[in-house]
Amino acid sequence: MKYTLITMILLLSYGAQAQMDADLEKQIANIEAQVIEWRRDFHEHPELSNREFKTAEKIAAHLKSLGLEVQTGVAKTGVVGVLKGDNPGKVVALRADIDALPVTERNDLPFKSTVKTDFLGTNTGVMHACGHDTHTAILMGVAEVLSKNKDKINGTVKFIFQPAEEGPPPGEKGGASVMIEEGVLRNPDVDAIFGLHINSGTPVGTIRYKPEGTMAAVERFVINVKGKQTHGSAPWSGVDPILISAKIIDGLQTIISRDSKLVDGAAVITVGKITSGVRFNIIPETAELIGTIRTLDADMKAVILKRMGEMVPAIAKAYGGDATIEFQNNTAITYNDPALTNQMLPTLQNIAGADHVELVKATTGGEDFSFFQEVVPGFYFFLGGQPLGTTDAAPHHTPDFYIDESGMLLGVKVMSQLALDYLNK
Repeated sequence: MKYTLITMILLLSYGAQAQMDADLEKQIANIEAQVIEWRRDFHEHPELSNREFKTAEKIAAHLKSLGLEVQTGVAKTGVVGVLKGDNPGKVVALRADIDALPVTERNDLPFKSTVKTDFLGTNTGVMHACGHDTHTAILMGVAEVLSKNKDKINGTVKFIFQPAEEGPPPGEKGGASVMIEEGVLRNPDVDAIFGLHINSGTPVGTIRYKPEGTMAAVERFVINVKGKQTHGSAPWSGVDPILISAKIIDGLQTIISRDSKLVDGAAVITVGKITSGVRFNIIPETAELIGTIRTLDADMKAVILKRMGEMVPAIAKAYGGDATIEFQNNTAITYNDPALTNQMLPTLQNIAGADHVELVKATTGGEDFSFFQEVVPGFYFFLGGQPLGTTDAAPHHTPDFYIDESGMLLGVKVMSQLALDYLNK
């Protein structure tokens, strides 16, 4: 392959840009213990979406202590810090999510969460069961390091601590889309945004990424089925909404197996909750089904939503009942801008080592970081949090979810260097 002179210069500059300054690397190593301490505090005191009040206070206090311009109350509980470098240039945003989940922790840790709450009528624990505590602590560490190296920054770094990534409570708005509505990507206007997600199934020291679509668009749906209540001993005198619900669930899966062009991308329809009935010998009048749709292709998403809208009332009618369906968009496709991804790949490889940066396939998980990427070019990647030698890590969103804290140092290094390399390229 032949290279032009300009291409050779670009390749050399990309290779050189990501070599971490020795003094910067030492500073990052020196704050590792502090980053871990922050993470443990957040883990022990988790807060649910749109309720991250004390978490936000701690973040804001730290950013203010560094001399950053700080804005609080963004999208209710979000915090934004602005760091201006000594030299003019572009604006890069770094994002961390700060909310926890309604999960009761089973891990035996000195900083285990014992927080309890009432969530939608159910008493439950609260836990950072997806690693947002590590994301927050990592970004606080990046803010501290970069604030002490303004002479190395050509431009501005905007630190975005986002609430409600897991979704706001019913009846509320929240998350990335509300931050965008309130101007988080303006004043100063952001040119690019970076984010990471720690992963319990990825070995410590490893980074995984994918250009273009990397995580799925997520839709929430609610189906309300209406039948006719009757005694359980005489089902012929009523219309059973539980039977109709079963037929609807079965029918929805044929949309994936028969209507979806799966060679273009994965798709999933899951019913996660069914509510109906009060007693063993009564056929109830109504049933409610709540679930999620995951798609990695926009055209396929349109087909699935159309077919669900057609199928649900038709199935109910066939069995003598009625049914309606409502959709709620939770996230768009997490789309890594190809040019930005290629530009920043040398940074990942030089910081983590080329052998520890892996190209992977897309996942059907969802991320509302995707809303930022709809406005500005963005790059989102996965950071290893699984101890080396471990192969059976608990999945995210489970009571046994566990992250090896030794993986956080690489997160601080990579996010710091991504900001510097993007601004100083």
